[in-house]
Amino acid sequence: MANNATFYRDRAEFERQNATASTLENVRERCERAAASWDAMAVRAERVERDRMNARKESPSQV
Repeated sequence: MANNATFYRDRAEFERQNATASTLENVRERCERAAASWDAMAVRAERVERDRMNARKESPSQV
């Protein structure tokens, strides 16, 4: 898992495809919730990586 955000986005897309393919409403809703959760994790991972990069730029000797 070289890039967590990419992995999370891929999983979200997989769950969206499962939701589209599902004929059962409860399964479709579960997949949609899972996709939303994976998307949220991707956003957090991107924010963490951005914050790390900013911290390195601000004080490279301490990070």
